[in-house]
Amino acid sequence: MPPVEIREAQMEDTDAIWAIFKAVIQTGDTYVYSPDTPHSDLGQYWLAPHMRTYVAEVEGEVVGTYIMKANHPGLGSHVANASYMVHPVAQGKGVGTAMCAHSLAEARRLGFRAIQFNLVVSTNKAAVHLWSKMGFAVVGTLPEAFHHQDLGYVDAYVMYRSLMDHDKLANR
Repeated sequence: MPPVEIREAQMEDTDAIWAIFKAVIQTGDTYVYSPDTPHSDLGQYWLAPHMRTYVAEVEGEVVGTYIMKANHPGLGSHVANASYMVHPVAQGKGVGTAMCAHSLAEARRLGFRAIQFNLVVSTNKAAVHLWSKMGFAVVGTLPEAFHHQDLGYVDAYVMYRSLMDHDKLANR
C-alpha cells in the first residue's frame, strides 16, 4: 500500500470526513453515534472548535480521520481523548495504525501526558487489538455500556496510555 499521509483537516475535507463518519456509524457496532445521525451534527461531533481534526490520505484520497481533544477541562486537561475512523474500503491496510502513531506524537507535541479512550466497544476486536498493540491498556470495563445494533447490550472498555517517559517517572 502507498504511504499514508496525515495532516490537519481543512474545511474542504468536510465531505470526505462525512462520508467516512457515515459509513462507520451506519453499522451501529463501534461508535455511540446513532446510525441516523444527520450531517448537521458532524460539526459538534467531529469538527468542533475545542478539538483538532486530522485526515489520513493515500494517494491524495482521504481514507481516514481522527480527532483529539482534552478528555476533560481544567485539572483533567492534561489527558487527551481521541477517536479514529477509517473508511471501510481502507480498513485493514495500516491506516488506523498510522493515525494512532501520528496521534501519539501529536499529543506529546501538544503537551498531553496521556491518552484515554472512554468507550471502546468490547466486541470491536480489531480496535481492541490495535490499541493494545499501540501500548494502550484496558483500565476498566463498563458492563453493558454499549447498545450494539446486532448483539444487544455489550461491555465497553476504558483504555489508557501514558505518554510520559517511564524512565523519568521511575526516578522521581
